[in-house]
Amino acid sequence: MKECSVRSPFDQKVLAMLPYDQEADVEKRVDAAYRLSRKPQSWPKDKRLAFLQTVASALSKDSEEYAKLIALEGGKPLQDARVEAMRAIQSIQATIAALYEWHGTEIPMGLSAATSERWAMTKREPRGLVLAISAFNHPLNLIVHQVIPALAVGCPVLIKPSSKTPLTCQRFHQLLVDCGLPAFWCQRLLTEDALTEKLAADPRVAVVSFIGSAAVGWTLQRQLARGSIAILEHGGTAPLVVTEDADLEAAIPLIVKGGTYHAGQVCVSVQNVFVQRQRLDACREQLIAALQKLRTGDPMDPQTDVGPMIQPEAADRVAQWIDQAVTAGGRLLCGGERLSPGCLRPALVEGAPSSSSFYKDELFGPGLGLYAYDHLDECVDRINQSRFAFQAAIFTQNMAKALQFVQQVDASTVLINDHTAFRADWMPFGGRKESGLGVGGILPSMMELSREKLVIIKSPYNI
Repeated sequence: MKECSVRSPFDQKVLAMLPYDQEADVEKRVDAAYRLSRKPQSWPKDKRLAFLQTVASALSKDSEEYAKLIALEGGKPLQDARVEAMRAIQSIQATIAALYEWHGTEIPMGLSAATSERWAMTKREPRGLVLAISAFNHPLNLIVHQVIPALAVGCPVLIKPSSKTPLTCQRFHQLLVDCGLPAFWCQRLLTEDALTEKLAADPRVAVVSFIGSAAVGWTLQRQLARGSIAILEHGGTAPLVVTEDADLEAAIPLIVKGGTYHAGQVCVSVQNVFVQRQRLDACREQLIAALQKLRTGDPMDPQTDVGPMIQPEAADRVAQWIDQAVTAGGRLLCGGERLSPGCLRPALVEGAPSSSSFYKDELFGPGLGLYAYDHLDECVDRINQSRFAFQAAIFTQNMAKALQFVQQVDASTVLINDHTAFRADWMPFGGRKESGLGVGGILPSMMELSREKLVIIKSPYNI
């Protein structure tokens, strides 16, 4: 039986060997979950609410152990892993609150002779079985985002974690079971790519929730059965603009944090920084100084700011992209050194050509690109040429410039005087263009995972 080797990104130590699930066993799980999806009322809403309250409480008591596991198998610095564990708890609490906002609406009737003596309303119903394919970079909170809203609305879930970070999911799934999860409502899968693709195309799967690369996500979306939907969360080049009146003292720490958090392995990590030419020298100098102060290394060390990339191969790719950008005319201002097989010191590259992968593709690593611009509208035009559109940011003290940017930039979210990697778990979150499909977040996810049914009553006692 083929096994999945789970390794520590920092030192490549083998943490576990887990067997991949075989197709016959997976078929039994899919069939059991599909049968449940046909009768969601078998787990009433009040019981689901009580279950979620129990889960939130149990996770709160064990958050430090989850943080250590996140750092160990995912390479996220412990200080950031602790934040992820707390966010996961808040995400469950937000789902509990969102259940009170998850409802249908009244549809006006009696506005014409044909609609008189009728009353209409909508009720929300779960779409059905969810196949949730998750990513390594937030091995707890992403699982929570894909599983908990689905259970809240009454959708059974098959959760497939990244094969790089399955241990956190394994622990969380066991917590769900220990908290009284009814049989088959959430089942954990560890499948190889070919079987995962086959599952995504299964007509019994009503929703494919995918977090990962655009190439994989769009391929899965094209293979869906008719009537099934996809919720895709990919990434992009996260443009950030610094205007001539920006407060650099406030901006620089945020830009650095947004570009180096979890070694840049976040779908909205700051990547391309566009600076008005008058402020370029000052911005360059301050970015170099801030980046050089960061401590890169062991994620289990509470003092570490930047940990390793998930695999040495990922660090190889980022190093190659930096070298290619410099060879093509960019300037490496600092960083880029290989400290270990998986660790790269955060790099700053100025003037990478627009044809280079470092500029046009999602870096997903510890590096920032620095680019000068003269006029804001030209800068926005350049940003909008990207095939990605997710979160974008601008630093300015001029509200007119901020509003111009909001109006003109192609992005699903615009942040003013903050970095692109900011996210509150209950806010709408999703990309445009190649960056994704559908909307994440807590209540937005619950809406995506359900649909409205219209109910019309003919009665002389309408209002």
